[in-house]
Amino acid sequence: MPEPDLVVRAAARPPKGLALLLAALAMLGPFSVDTYLPAFPAIEATLHTTALEVQQTLTAYMLSFALMILWHGALSDAFGRRNVIIGALAVFAVASLGCAAVHSIEYLWAFRILQGVSAGAGVVIGRAIIRDLYAGAPAARLLSLVTMIFSVAPAIAPILGGWIVTLLNWRAIFLFLFVYTALLLAWCWRRLPESLPPEQRQPFNARALAFNYKRIFRSPLFHLKAGTVAFNFAGLFLYVSAAPVFITQHLGLGADDFGWQFVPTVGGIFFGAFTVNRLAGVLPVGRQVAIGFCFLLGAGAANVLYHAFFPPALPWSVMPLFFYTFGMSIVAPGVTLLVLDLFPEIRGIAASCQSFTQTMLAAVVSGIIAPALSGSVLTLAIGQLAAAAIALALWMGGRSYHNARKREEVNAWEAVPLE
Repeated sequence: MPEPDLVVRAAARPPKGLALLLAALAMLGPFSVDTYLPAFPAIEATLHTTALEVQQTLTAYMLSFALMILWHGALSDAFGRRNVIIGALAVFAVASLGCAAVHSIEYLWAFRILQGVSAGAGVVIGRAIIRDLYAGAPAARLLSLVTMIFSVAPAIAPILGGWIVTLLNWRAIFLFLFVYTALLLAWCWRRLPESLPPEQRQPFNARALAFNYKRIFRSPLFHLKAGTVAFNFAGLFLYVSAAPVFITQHLGLGADDFGWQFVPTVGGIFFGAFTVNRLAGVLPVGRQVAIGFCFLLGAGAANVLYHAFFPPALPWSVMPLFFYTFGMSIVAPGVTLLVLDLFPEIRGIAASCQSFTQTMLAAVVSGIIAPALSGSVLTLAIGQLAAAAIALALWMGGRSYHNARKREEVNAWEAVPLE
């Protein structure tokens, strides 16, 4: 365990490499999803199952990820950020070994659920750690820096998975996840600071938790702002979930060609995060979000127009993904910090609830919307554009609601009689 005064030292001068460590924790999610996508046909053949049942291993992971993500923040608010992350990493390592050893699709479902239960701790609690240590522009810069480093994972994960399944087999993918997690666990044990001192922790009891969750989920501003991030991400995750069909059937590529989709996708995330890092403290959050939505809607509209008149082809079918994720990465950091600032005394739970809304929507996209739309690249493009349009509507609704509340407060104050 860290020394008691480590919280104070971290607040004044964060440990060297904190951004890299938090990014490595956040990478666990993309590695869990994207690395094994190229192995779907091999898993289907080895376990003598159907393509739909293999697809449901992703859905099982996403649903368990979303449900447990509600609790990571509450646990960290009560027992400390560091303890919960270390425990979750240990569970994920065991689950990865289980996935590598299964001989039936049912056991793979079970161990994927166990991975989903533990994989979200790093990304949720990492956001709370950033906000514990920093505020304003420094928080936005650190969050964008973490995003820049983290963005490498979705690019290399499917490529790495394709190489592993081609050179070895699909079980080696889960052995890779085990090794990665074990190294990350050792790193966190030595270097991860505790950013929440004991005197600031919340009680972990049913009444307190029910009150805090009810408070968050009854907040219209929470749903409007968290929904903005969730629907933008849903537009990306629609293509992530449909990647096996999009790459192999629509574009006619092989299992080791997933880089055609994921490299431009992650390139947009990286350069968008880099842009936010430079804009933090220079432009207000509202202006940054407006710029981001110009790219989101422009990319979505261009994608729909191209596929309305032309068949899928490289590079035109993947180019809009770069501009979509560029815009998404400009919008996300500022809006995420606004969500956390709605509930400053329970940031862990707020981060959990925000991630829960995003992940539950992603699970619906993976299990229902992606299979329904993946039959055509045009319908995928329409689905992505619709997600961005809904996100914009939520953002505008949030601004209108916030301004209305401010006017009500001013009017109420002016109505108070002077003595």
